[in-house]
Amino acid sequence: MLPRTLPARPSLADAALLAHTEQGREWPLLVWVPGPGVRMVSSAVLGGGIGAREWVVNAQVPPGYDRLDPVAHLRELASGAGLSGPGVGLMTAASVADRRHAMDGGAHAVVTAGIGVRGWAAAPGAGGGAVPRPGTINIVVSLPVPLTDAALVNAVATATEAKTQALVELGADASGTPTDAVCVAAPFPVGEGAEPFAGPTEPFAEPFAGPRSLWGARLARAVHRATREACAGLLAAERTGSVA
Repeated sequence: MLPRTLPARPSLADAALLAHTEQGREWPLLVWVPGPGVRMVSSAVLGGGIGAREWVVNAQVPPGYDRLDPVAHLRELASGAGLSGPGVGLMTAASVADRRHAMDGGAHAVVTAGIGVRGWAAAPGAGGGAVPRPGTINIVVSLPVPLTDAALVNAVATATEAKTQALVELGADASGTPTDAVCVAAPFPVGEGAEPFAGPTEPFAEPFAGPRSLWGARLARAVHRATREACAGLLAAERTGSVA
């Protein structure tokens, strides 16, 4: 049986598996608690945008999840895990116990993946106003250096490019799934505390995180490797007809 609360785990490599109950069954909850002093940028339904965040939860929920209050649900799960303050909450119907971690030069990435529903971003005729289902490729990145706001946004783009590269190399014939989510965490710039930061020339914050910058390249390699490892077995099972 998985535990339900945990102490702070500053390293993303030490993200812990807890448990929560949904529809009468126990499901895993992946939790990372770097603590205060961290800024995150995320597309997550809870804690999205840019700002001070103290924790990340990636909740596995049942296939066919149909609750229309995912933000409230994620807050409940975080509270049940003993978490308080601002944080980021992601959901997935994929196995979070099968997460993959990769590191490159201090950049860490953890990826959980399910690729049963995937495709190309620019598919003709796609789109709508429906409530998004739980994401299936969730990427969480941790960097040890501060980033400007622009570099944080750049890091999201770089992580997404690296994910797509991994899928194409694996022959997935897709750029991702319709509800993928990304979260990038980095320390606050020196002297900034928990205040918003947008200065493009601050010497204590990296201004770039594109794939050819120092930290963008490291981030890309970590995300690429973790995504490949998370998706390779799923695609192999599809091709052999052994998907559960």
